[in-house]
Amino acid sequence: MAPIIINENSVNGELINKLAHHPLQSYEWGVAREKMGIEVVRIQDKNNSYQMTLHPLPLGYKVGYVPRSKLPSQEITKFLYEWGKKNKILFIKFEPYEERSKINLKNLRLTSSNHPLFPEWTQVLDLNKPEEELLKSFHSKTRYNIRLAEKKGVTVKELSNNKGFEDFSKLYFETCKRQKYLGHNYKYHKTIWDSLKKDISHILIAYYKDAPLAAYELFYFKDVLYYVYGGTSSQNRNLMASNLLMWEAIKLGKKLGAKKFDMWGSLPPGYDQSHSWSGFTRFKEGYCTEFVEMIGSYDLIINPILFGLYNLAYKIREVILKK
Repeated sequence: MAPIIINENSVNGELINKLAHHPLQSYEWGVAREKMGIEVVRIQDKNNSYQMTLHPLPLGYKVGYVPRSKLPSQEITKFLYEWGKKNKILFIKFEPYEERSKINLKNLRLTSSNHPLFPEWTQVLDLNKPEEELLKSFHSKTRYNIRLAEKKGVTVKELSNNKGFEDFSKLYFETCKRQKYLGHNYKYHKTIWDSLKKDISHILIAYYKDAPLAAYELFYFKDVLYYVYGGTSSQNRNLMASNLLMWEAIKLGKKLGAKKFDMWGSLPPGYDQSHSWSGFTRFKEGYCTEFVEMIGSYDLIINPILFGLYNLAYKIREVILKK
């Protein structure tokens, strides 16, 4: 089967999910992006589907983005290059969900991107082991903090409903404000939740005396649990609610049937302890995870001249934002 563009009238959500292997390539994720007014293009061949969002630029040009797909084949990149030339696409960014050690970029027309959106490293936990074995493998301080939270009366509940989402979102935005992180707005997160809540998205919240202290939004898709978004309260931090919450997330993953838990992003091994990401990297490391290097970010350049101008404008924007 040659690559084809799937038009809106022939979208088969079940087939897309059968071919996709990451929640950001799921049919539900594409629907969420469409609800936000973003154009979604779905490409399909015999073995894979590629869900791409299109982002407008001046003069009618667009940039394509394909997050967490399979590494595109030579046929797919050739097809998209020709399609892109006809549709005023500057370039298409691919960030495949593939480990670096398993890739071959030969003849794919892809160039390493100067502006990746995903970190190149993540941490992954094997969930095939029994719970007792997993717990014993954790760092001693992590196990101590889990027991401390339980002893102090912290409880964790799955609240995968609208009430749970509201509790989660309050903690998430409180954390964004505290850490001066410019995340997506409430409307974005609500749209994602409304679109994925039936099968993919799960809300897990740690409480102390009915007050939410920490919350995760987790995605489960095709035997993998993903830690996607998290938030914590500035209150009662000495109760170590986050440690118990992560342990309960691991147990939820096993209950759902996940074989591994991808913690979404991390610094690489031997990381700089002064780095702003060192705290959550060390936190995840406490659960005896494996550091995994992903393939990285690559651009399929379709209009080289305008691509160069785009990168120049991007650099100027970064300089202005840092001032």
